[in-house]
Amino acid sequence: MADLFSASRAANIARAAPLAARMRPRRLADYVGQEHVIGPGRLLRRLIESDRLGSVILHGPPGVGKTTLAEIIARETRRRFVELSATASGVKELREVLDAARRRLGDDGQHTCLFIDEIHRFNKAQQDVLLPDVEQGAIALIGATTQNPSFALTSALVSRSRLFALEPLSAAHIAAVLSRAVSDREHGLGNEQVTLEPAALDFLVESSDGDARRALGALEIGVLSESRRPLLFDLDLARESAQRKALVYDAGDTHYDCASALIKSIRGSDPDAGLYWLARMLEGGEEVRFLARRLVILASEDVGNADPRALLVAVAAMQATEFVGLPECQLALSQAVIYLAMAPKSNACTTGIAAARSDVVDRRVIPVPRHLQDRHSAAAQAAGRGVGYRSSHDAPDGVAAQDYLGVEKNYYQPTDRGEERMVAARLADIRRRLRGETAGEPGGGDPP
Repeated sequence: MADLFSASRAANIARAAPLAARMRPRRLADYVGQEHVIGPGRLLRRLIESDRLGSVILHGPPGVGKTTLAEIIARETRRRFVELSATASGVKELREVLDAARRRLGDDGQHTCLFIDEIHRFNKAQQDVLLPDVEQGAIALIGATTQNPSFALTSALVSRSRLFALEPLSAAHIAAVLSRAVSDREHGLGNEQVTLEPAALDFLVESSDGDARRALGALEIGVLSESRRPLLFDLDLARESAQRKALVYDAGDTHYDCASALIKSIRGSDPDAGLYWLARMLEGGEEVRFLARRLVILASEDVGNADPRALLVAVAAMQATEFVGLPECQLALSQAVIYLAMAPKSNACTTGIAAARSDVVDRRVIPVPRHLQDRHSAAAQAAGRGVGYRSSHDAPDGVAAQDYLGVEKNYYQPTDRGEERMVAARLADIRRRLRGETAGEPGGGDPP
């Protein structure tokens, strides 16, 4: 219940809040960024303006305005804003909030906007508690998560919600947020006599990675750590205040996106991009065994016999990773990334085994030709197994004219790149010899 000192206490708490909290916009018109979500005519904007919110999941990296947008939505739709953190709330607290929301709606007709931060940390039972009130419209749920909702949330909750992806803020947006903070006398640093040098502004923008909270935090640290007034916030102070940034790297989308970028960069023969994505994953704390395994797979999948040494390099990098560990194993991994990126590319091994397995699964199984069957046992010999087999070592050229499959199939189709060009020429000659053709016969050709 409010008393004579409630306003004073609220003002004191507000003054103690960090700059990022104080600078949160209060109106949709002041919200910076995310035009693809809340720009004029966009779906979320229309839902807010028509007060038909329902259940909404906002997902995106930290510092892009998920909490701020939730507060603005509650204010614009004149709903009571109730915030829960999934890291500190259980089913008991959740039921209490939902019960109170139903009472307010029944007694006063007041709607509730329930904001759940880090909603992906709720387990299935906790998420299921929300479903009846979401379906009945007792609450307008706004969930915020840094994870992909399709993976992190239950399908029941996702199917009852509208999903909106918030993106990292652009450099122009971060610069606007910082400039506003420096000049704002009511909520920002406008009374601190701070002049932000252009070079310092550019550095704070670049080092924030689209995270407004990080940029404002660095600005605030720099200002509060200096007693000089007026204060020239220069590049040196910006560098000292920003310190080492903590990369956003999780086991969900970021892990898979970076791994995909690494593989596709190497496959695309770009060693510079490959090194960047390797560094991004290493700095993010990626398991080095995972990186080594991916490089070994790529060596066969995307290089293959165009450069058979690629597999040797990748396996050596894997062994070096196990032997020396971090941080030195980054040298072996980077060497492998560069070698694989620069190697000629062939996926003939990949497509060959895929075609063969497809035939095994989808078509009639080919029986082993009788002359290729095992004849070690007396029973096998009596049954005539293995009769007619010709050893390649007995052939003058080391290739015996013989059918090894029973049907005409060419699964391996070498490319004309790298060493596979020579493999292709030799394979054409081998296939001719297997058919018993000689040079000059139809379908034959001169040996290389």
